This record gives sequence, structure tokens and C-alpha cells, in this order.
Amino acid sequence: MFGIVRPCTHRLGERFKAEWMAHLCGLCLALRGDHGQFARIVTNYDGLLVSVLTDAQSGPAAGARRTAGPCPLRGMRTASVANGEGARLAAAVSLVLASAKVRDHVADRDGLLARAPIAMAARKVARGWDRAGARTGASLGFDTAVLVDAVDRQAGIETLAGLGTSVLVVTEPTETATAAAFAHTAQLAGRPGNAPALAEAGRYFGRLAHLLDAVEDQAADAAAGAWNPLTATGTSLTEARRLCDDALHGIRLALREVEFADAGLAHRLLVHELRTSVDRAFGTSSCGHGHAATNSTGQGGGPYVANPYAGSPQSGGSPYASDPYASNPYAPSGPGTAPPMGPGPGGPGWGGGGHGGGGLPPQKPRRGLLAGCAVAIGLFCTCQLCCAEHDSPWSREKKEPWCNNCDCGNCNCDGCNCCGDGGCCDGCDCGCDCGC
Repeated sequence: MFGIVRPCTHRLGERFKAEWMAHLCGLCLALRGDHGQFARIVTNYDGLLVSVLTDAQSGPAAGARRTAGPCPLRGMRTASVANGEGARLAAAVSLVLASAKVRDHVADRDGLLARAPIAMAARKVARGWDRAGARTGASLGFDTAVLVDAVDRQAGIETLAGLGTSVLVVTEPTETATAAAFAHTAQLAGRPGNAPALAEAGRYFGRLAHLLDAVEDQAADAAAGAWNPLTATGTSLTEARRLCDDALHGIRLALREVEFADAGLAHRLLVHELRTSVDRAFGTSSCGHGHAATNSTGQGGGPYVANPYAGSPQSGGSPYASDPYASNPYAPSGPGTAPPMGPGPGGPGWGGGGHGGGGLPPQKPRRGLLAGCAVAIGLFCTCQLCCAEHDSPWSREKKEPWCNNCDCGNCNCDGCNCCGDGGCCDGCDCGCDCGC
């Protein structure tokens, strides 16, 4: 998966998580249905925004959802997925833009694409994606020529750009392409009056996408001697951040002019999650979720990263910083020993379940080495290790998917509920009367 809007599912809440996954799976299945299995490789997080915007304007409609069969990427579970013109438009846009990305890598001779036979095959695939995207776009009344033209102009603009050139000159083709895609969602949803505001939001989104990609790749491009818009035009990171913040503000204002049936997920992704993407690219955000959090020493802190008993190096630490029984002379079996799991003062359930006092639930027995390896192979072959919540092959503890790169922050917005569903908007600065 690629894209700049990569929301943490822990921060989305159950409602928005289900909706977001419905659009992501809908895009993937639309690519497969119209263009074959291999086309699913271009599924991306930003492309599904087209599907989200279409649904947000049209509201619930008959046939807008369907039940998809089991998929390894969902842990072999069925799911309700987006189905309709929004998903198909997202598929067409994704194909054309992925084609452009492939041709860009071929032109830069990146990695294996420096070899002539592989580059030739990549160009053939890119041409096929262009034609496929054009067919789907035409069936929806969308001319993908505007996307292809933007891509073709990009190379010439980059050749002419130099020190002193505004970086916005370089981002213009991307802005034009995304503006056209966003605006066409208004036609699909039957709200043509929304097109100008959505085009404005699309222009700012395209600018953000181009700038954030340049910021994230600048160090690698410098090491590889590759062209980078910030380096080529002499744009500082401070100026790039100013332009990104300005684009965020422009998107927020443009979305206020759009007539939505249900703006919840669109607002969440294009206002709050997009701001998080900017913070992530410039290194100004940190994760507050347990498995990815870090404490003040820079080490993983787990869910108890803010342990008030952890002490500090200056204070010599705390007896409760690690083992709570390490220095307790009254521990049930002496210092350094945890309490026994079994009957105790709280009745039969005190240590390990039973009928008393709300003890811990009984734990499943660990698997042996060979049995655990067999389960691990099964989870890996069905993609559940990387894409779905699963039990550890050996300990049977619940584990997050490997690709769940949580970047959620701590909620500090004092109960702001502008995104609905009881969700926190991470320091919402749009006010709680934003209509979503």
C-alpha cells in the first residue's frame, strides 16, 4: 500500500474504521473486477479518497455496499465493501497514476528498472494500465486524458526547474490531476454544484501529496543523486512546511463549501488524518498507541509508557519500575516472586478464574515449537501475520498485524467530538460545530 493518508485504525473508531476498510476493499475489488488480479497491486490509500468523497455526497443508496467473500488480507473474513461508481472511478485514477509512477521510476533507472529488459516490461505494463484506466473512466464520464497530460508535462517542468523556481510550479501538474478527480465525484454523486469546491480541495491535496513525497524522499534522493523538487528549486524545509500548512487550511475551507450527505469519514481523512500525515513527514508527531510508543529514553514503552511509578535516573529509580514484587518482603512467596495462580484470600477465583472475585481469565496453553511453526507458516501464507489481527503462533496472545504502523497520537482535545461516533479529533482546530 502507498499514499500519504495512512490513518491508524485505533484512532478512527469502530464506525470510521469499518467505513474506511469498506472503501479500501471496494477499490481493490473494483480493480480486480474491471482489470484482473494483477491490477490490485495499484491499490493505494489516497485513491480511495475518491470513493469516500462520492459516498459522502450521495449518502446511503441501494447497491452502494455488497458483501465480499473471505480474503486473506482480512484474516479470511467476509466484509461489507463499497460497490459502485465511486469505487470504479477510484480504480481508474489509481491505474493511471500508478502508470505514471512506473514510468517515472523507469526514467530514473531505479533499482532493477535500470536493466533494459525489465524496463521494457514495466513500460508495457504502464501502457496497459493507461488504456484500462481510460476505458473505465470513459464509462463513468471521466476523461483520464487530463491525468495523462499532467503526467506528460511533469517531466518537462522538472527539466526546466532550477534554483529560484517556485516549487509550486513543479507541483502544478499533480494539483491539476487531483483537482479533476475530486471534482468528478460531484458529478457521480449528483451534486454538480460541489464541483468547484472539490476541485479546490483536490488542488491543495495534490500539492500536499507532491510536497510530502519530496520531503520524505529528500535524503534518499540526495544519497542516490536523484532529482528532488525541494533540492532542485532550493526550497527549505521551513518553506515546505509553510506551504503544507497553507494547503491544509485551504482544504478545510474548501470542504466547508461542499454539500455532504454524511461528511464524517471525508472530514476525518482530509482534515485530521491529513494533518497527521504532514506532522509525520516533518517528524513532529509521535505515536501514543501502546505497541509503537516510546518513552522519554527513546525505548519502547508499551501500554504503560506513562508509568507514574517508573521514577527517573536522577531519583535513583523506583522499586515499582519493573517487577512489583522485587523488593516486597510481604510477597506471597518471598521477595522477587509473583503471587501464585490459584486459590487465595479472594476465594477460588483470586488467582486464576473460577467462581470468585473477578480473577484473570484462564490462559490458553502455549503451543510447542513444531506446532507453533506450523501455525506461523499458515498465518504467513494467508497474509494474516501482516494484514490481520491474529493469535501468536506460540503464546496465543493477541497480536496486531505487522503492517499496522500505528501513528496515533494521545488524545488531548478535551472531549472534542466534531467527527462524531464519540471519536477524538486529536487537537481539533476546526471547532465542534463543523457539521460532520
